[in-house]
Amino acid sequence: MASSASTPSSSSSSANDLRILVERDPPESKLSELNIKCWPNLNLFLVGKYQLKFDAEETCYLVKGKVKVYPRGSSSSPSSASASSEDQFVEFGAGDLVIIPKGLSCTWDVSVAVDKYYKFESSSSS
Repeated sequence: MASSASTPSSSSSSANDLRILVERDPPESKLSELNIKCWPNLNLFLVGKYQLKFDAEETCYLVKGKVKVYPRGSSSSPSSASASSEDQFVEFGAGDLVIIPKGLSCTWDVSVAVDKYYKFESSSSS
């Protein structure tokens, strides 16, 4: 996992790499190890919808809030969802540790105002 995360890849595999990872209620030891309380804090996202594009990988820990994220290209109407309904949106909230991949364009549908700690990965060392 310490190897270079920015290796060239074909466009067919890049869609599979743009998945949001959510760890529900991580142990306090993990949060301490990540030193989350030293990360910047943001409480900007009020209830509403936001169009976002991530130019760097973001890791965040939500202190408050509830969000449904609809990746660009998914149909944002869960009513007609089939077996792939998990691909339609990702939901996370207070107490979740979330990794959002670089390159993801999405809509954040915020139902409870968000307060989070966050950091961006800067993996361009060459």
